[in-house]
Amino acid sequence: MPPALLKSLFAGTIFSSAFLLFLVQPLIAKQILPWFGGSAAVWSICMVFFQVVLLAGYGYSDWLTKRPARWQAMVHATLLAASLAFLPIVTAAHWKPTGTEDPSLWILGLLIGTIGLPYFLLSTTGPLVQSWLARTPWGAQVYRYFSLSNLASLVSLLAYPVLIEPYSALREQALGWSWAYAAFVLMCIAASIYAARLTPVVHTPSDAARGEPGAAPSWSTYGVWLALPALGSWLLLAITNHITQNVAAIPFLWVLPLSVYLFSFVLTFENDRWYRRGVMLPATAVALLLCAYGLQDGIGYDVKTGVPLYVAGLFVLCMFLHGEMASMRPGPRYLTRFYLMLSLGGAIGGVTVGLVAPHVLPAYYELGIGLVLVAVLGWIIFRRQPARAVACALVAVACGYFLWQQIRGEQDGTRQMARNFYGTLSSLDSLDKDHPERSVRQLYHGSVKHGEQHLAADLRREPTAYYGRTAGIGRALLSAPEAPRRVGLIGLGAGTLATYGRTGDVYRVYEINPQVFSFADSEFSFLKDSAAQIERVLGDARLALEREPPQRFDVLAVDAFSGDSVPIHLITREAMQVYLRHMRPDGVVAFHVTNRFLALAPVVEKIALAQGLHVAFVHDEAEDSDLRRTDWVLVSPSAQRLQVPLIQTATSTIQPIPGLRLWTDDFNNLFGVLK
Repeated sequence: MPPALLKSLFAGTIFSSAFLLFLVQPLIAKQILPWFGGSAAVWSICMVFFQVVLLAGYGYSDWLTKRPARWQAMVHATLLAASLAFLPIVTAAHWKPTGTEDPSLWILGLLIGTIGLPYFLLSTTGPLVQSWLARTPWGAQVYRYFSLSNLASLVSLLAYPVLIEPYSALREQALGWSWAYAAFVLMCIAASIYAARLTPVVHTPSDAARGEPGAAPSWSTYGVWLALPALGSWLLLAITNHITQNVAAIPFLWVLPLSVYLFSFVLTFENDRWYRRGVMLPATAVALLLCAYGLQDGIGYDVKTGVPLYVAGLFVLCMFLHGEMASMRPGPRYLTRFYLMLSLGGAIGGVTVGLVAPHVLPAYYELGIGLVLVAVLGWIIFRRQPARAVACALVAVACGYFLWQQIRGEQDGTRQMARNFYGTLSSLDSLDKDHPERSVRQLYHGSVKHGEQHLAADLRREPTAYYGRTAGIGRALLSAPEAPRRVGLIGLGAGTLATYGRTGDVYRVYEINPQVFSFADSEFSFLKDSAAQIERVLGDARLALEREPPQRFDVLAVDAFSGDSVPIHLITREAMQVYLRHMRPDGVVAFHVTNRFLALAPVVEKIALAQGLHVAFVHDEAEDSDLRRTDWVLVSPSAQRLQVPLIQTATSTIQPIPGLRLWTDDFNNLFGVLK
């Protein structure tokens, strides 16, 4: 094969593997998100899985490259052929949770059983093919192919929400990916066959990497190889959690941190000119101090300052971490070992933030801890350079002080705080000394308010926030038949809607997060004060409703769309069919679509009209009151039910979205409904 063609084969194999590797991540996550309440934590667990499998792939590559070339080709080609049995990558129904499992472990098992071997083999391609390339005359620049793989990952990440998701159904995406993977398998097998025939080329020290080609890395070098990518991965997940949970609940905001993380790899491994210590070390110190300061100051939590601060900060910090990693890259002999340590470090950072932190830390303190550790690592790297070592130590102390201030500030103003797989819940009292009647206790999930209750004894049973009598849900409940009512609530919050309960009524609450029940019981009195009988169902609402016999609800409130992690499976055609099975003939399904960033009312309207249902859109400005401005879409099989004066007089017109397609379980697109 001509050298140019062989070079293209290797480059194409690396590019396609990285592209498919990152494309499958949102694709598979989107398939399983509906089964776990659409929680942002699902993405974090998926990231942990991807990092751990990447580690296994790099370990396999390191092991395989120590074997004879022909043996490498035979083993790898066999595994590639076997992986085709996993196609197409469509999650099986038997993986649906019942609601009693540990979500983290269940998701990991699901991913292993669905895409384990294909993802494992995609992850081996970068280091393995680069080790084959090291045998060629152009192998001296082998690390540039690592930059190429990260560029492919970045292209894939940006292409999915813009070019793929809006124009194809989920099953079509899975089938298309599966065909592309099959083509990759053929390419990779061809590359392995040609690699087995190559005669190794010995590169001179000037052609090789910075280190001497034959020099074995020391244990301290291995330690730094491990720590640098570990903190890069740590900061990626920690900053993603901070800006999506504490700064702004904006869909797709997680794409920004991941993009700059990948871009830093592209720059630092493409050419040494992109990382200059004289520039990057002062910039890193400034980024550490600003990011740490922002954690205990308003600039770190305001969307106008917090997002640019932490996205830019992540880029600078990753340029430092990955730039130092690139500067320590060894000769081709230790290439796969280098990548193994890089992957192991990434997995350690990901596991620490994604799996350990939610069970150990009461709130999102891992970012502050990570900033301190970066400064400490800088001291370790530059400990023999007094000026730089002292600067790193001072920065570490300053970051530690700001972390302490963050913890003290959050604890002082908070009554109760708890964290689990689904995020951080906190309750706090907002006191108004001049107007005591306005003092309230509030419930927050990250930066999103999920309810509040008056502290004054005579107002404790008053509906508040999004659930006032003039809101759509208030009108739906107050206009329901006078006979004892059966009401379903998807999403509990503080339990405010229970205030509408009367003697003889039954309110059945579906809540996926057990800590929400705990907060509603211990911090608020809506449930205990309600005259209605309260039934509780723990687990994903749609999965529970699919298993239950018809509930014959008079009103079903679907209240789960206020944050960034919109549970799309609750707002599709198939979801509506599930709801209708549980409704009385004149029942009302009330969708809470108040959202600063998403226009969900047209989505609900399109789903309802496609099934011959009737719609009333209630927009409530809540003027002259302490209530929140709200948008509710009321859906019913009965036109007369929505024409009662209490609802009809408040009905508004829904502004259409041109080109909006019907949302189904197989097709939905948040990008198309961004405001």
